Amino acid sequence: MRRMVLRFLSLILLLLASEASAQRFQTEAGEVVFLSTAALNEFTGESSQLNGLLDLESGLIDFYIDLNTLDTGIGLRDRHMRDNYLETKKYPFAEFSGNLEKSGPLEMNEPLEVEARGTFTLHGKEKFLNITGTLTQLTASEILLETGFEVVLGDFDIEIPKLMFYELSETQTVTIQARLKKTDL
Repeated sequence: MRRMVLRFLSLILLLLASEASAQRFQTEAGEVVFLSTAALNEFTGESSQLNGLLDLESGLIDFYIDLNTLDTGIGLRDRHMRDNYLETKKYPFAEFSGNLEKSGPLEMNEPLEVEARGTFTLHGKEKFLNITGTLTQLTASEILLETGFEVVLGDFDIEIPKLMFYELSETQTVTIQARLKKTDL
């Protein structure tokens, strides 16, 4: 956790060092949904507490979520997910930190395809990801980020017990929708 806090603080310092504040956007209430589709069971987990920063001028992007905020609608399943698989007492956050590699000028209400490359951290493990999505200029001070990607639990040393094989998918589909507002950070 300390390492993640230091990375987040270093990102903030980089953003503060940037001269153009007109291109920085932030959210503290983005939507994250994961879908687990297994042989005998399908369920989602959701949170509306995604935090993130996006600097369109420098291309820096950093999003994180407190995994304790994920809700599947069943309390017992949530406790098992947090305690037995995600181990949120030890690894409370998931984070993506990287750079926009493909973008262009934003036009009002016109989705722009973008690509970000960076490191996704989960369960204390890091994996390099290429993530595609869209940015849409909603107002002069607000943009919408929409994206989706897959997370293979084994890539992050999250084991699925044999008995859970039919209830929990090895691959989780993650979708994100976040309204980001201009910030002077």
